[in-house]
Amino acid sequence: MPRMTAAAAAVEILKREGVTQAFGVPGAAINPFYRELKNVGGVNHTLARHVEGASHMAEGYTRAKAGNIGVCIGTSGPAGTDMITGLYSAIADSIPILCITGQAPVSKLHKEDFQAVDIATIAKPVTKAATTVLEAAQVPGVFQQAFHLMRSGRPGPVLIDLPIDVQLTEIEFDPETYEPLPVYKPQATRAQAAKALQFLLESERPLIVAGGGIINADASALLVEFAELINVPVISTLMGWGTIPDDHELAAGMVGVQTAHRYGNATFLESDFVLGIGNRWANRHTGYNLEAYTKGRKFVHVDIEPTQLGKIFAPDYGIASDAKAALELFIELAKELKAAGELPDFSAWADSAQERKATLQRRTHFDAIPMKPQRVYEEMNKAFGPETRYVTTIGLSQIAAAQFLHVYKPRHWINCGQAGPLGWTIPAAIGAATADPETPVVALSGDYDFQFMIEELAVAAQHKVPYVHVLVNNAYLGLIRQAQGGLGINFEVNLEFENINTPEIGVYGVDHVKVAEGLGVKAIRVEDPEKLGEALEEAKKLAVEFQVPVVVEAILERITNIAMSKTVDMSDVTEFEDLATEPGHAPTAIKALKV
Repeated sequence: MPRMTAAAAAVEILKREGVTQAFGVPGAAINPFYRELKNVGGVNHTLARHVEGASHMAEGYTRAKAGNIGVCIGTSGPAGTDMITGLYSAIADSIPILCITGQAPVSKLHKEDFQAVDIATIAKPVTKAATTVLEAAQVPGVFQQAFHLMRSGRPGPVLIDLPIDVQLTEIEFDPETYEPLPVYKPQATRAQAAKALQFLLESERPLIVAGGGIINADASALLVEFAELINVPVISTLMGWGTIPDDHELAAGMVGVQTAHRYGNATFLESDFVLGIGNRWANRHTGYNLEAYTKGRKFVHVDIEPTQLGKIFAPDYGIASDAKAALELFIELAKELKAAGELPDFSAWADSAQERKATLQRRTHFDAIPMKPQRVYEEMNKAFGPETRYVTTIGLSQIAAAQFLHVYKPRHWINCGQAGPLGWTIPAAIGAATADPETPVVALSGDYDFQFMIEELAVAAQHKVPYVHVLVNNAYLGLIRQAQGGLGINFEVNLEFENINTPEIGVYGVDHVKVAEGLGVKAIRVEDPEKLGEALEEAKKLAVEFQVPVVVEAILERITNIAMSKTVDMSDVTEFEDLATEPGHAPTAIKALKV
């Protein structure tokens, strides 16, 4: 039997589980593992500037391509605690990433050693499993189980903590005979699928709500096939955006209290039956007024995690199933019903959804200087085509993006949906661009998100990871300012100051162009909306030429309120800006405005 260090065995297992890329920061307690990364070979490594950044890179890497599992690595103590935010983000959105940390020697774990912390206990609430390995011979089994857990059922992250003496201990391990464990995913039965479709047959105005579980299951093509077969409109959740192209005749927009379309909410409120597949009924989708969301309609909920069924509200029928398995059955049964002439004709209902899509639109075309943010998304729609992969986290920038941008493919909207940590965007974009360098990546940040982990731009410069980063700058914590309005305050959300080194930008404070250039990337500042399109085109060229990120900073008006519900009720959304009343008001809307 071959003998090798436990750390070498771990690297061999990574390779046999399909890992080719890792992100991390070395340190004393994890250096033996890094030695084996070098000696064993086969796993590329990107050196992050912050360990939290490494965890978000791993997330972006996983989210960009079906089957990927991002790996992030750090030393003992603060490296592990820095990655907790990445683990929380991953488990909240059902994203598998593997976090590997170093640790003090086993004999020192109870002695408050330097940089020794019980990271496994800290990480347990935000992982599917978190283990400090105390016996070197257990390392192969712990790693094998980690990949099994990450892929089985509802996907999610795992943390493995390796004491330094465990890493260095030699064990017997034969990598040639290693095999991954079979993946477990619950599957709907034919009887369950038939019962679910019975609700559809009895309805007049049905909808499908397509969640991120469909993307995780790599089942978006099946979702479109099923929707076309039964001719029923599809509402995408924020995490499910891209399951059906925005310009598809059955795409009915998004629903919710923030990241929603006027026409999406209106169509939902007219429905009488909802089939939710791979979704969580997240509160930004349903709002807190569940009566407004549920009254007058029946629900069937399909989710891979049994405990999700009934968590937010009790559906009329629930099925614990992988989205792909359920959709395959739905298609099979729907074909049989169609052949027997038993499928209702929903064409009038589907047409009405498209009618709302063509009439209930928000305005994007404004010529004001400083710019209104809506104009930024209009110009982005012109500059970036259907192949674009967008990456963003939270804030008014993300909320407006979901209202105005267009997504045409699964995994082309990479968004930290539930956790929403500021700073996520830059490292996640790096991870996504690393995973799939052939697909153009466009990141989107407000100024505060951009500043949180701005140092990671140097990682992209060092490793030649090109993408375009649109930065909308109003020198405000815009979403928090808007939320504080209901409390009658505007407190500690102002970021403006006059920069003594760049007086020409006035009160916008941080000179993002200088900082970005200092980190080795290109940057363009734009104040006139008529010049924004030109800047975006130039950014695309510069990214290709220099193989680095290119930041396009759009200087916004200081205060803009983006449409959302003040009462967290999807039936009560406030429109703060003028609506589109003629086609020129929304020239890049997914459907030409009908007046």
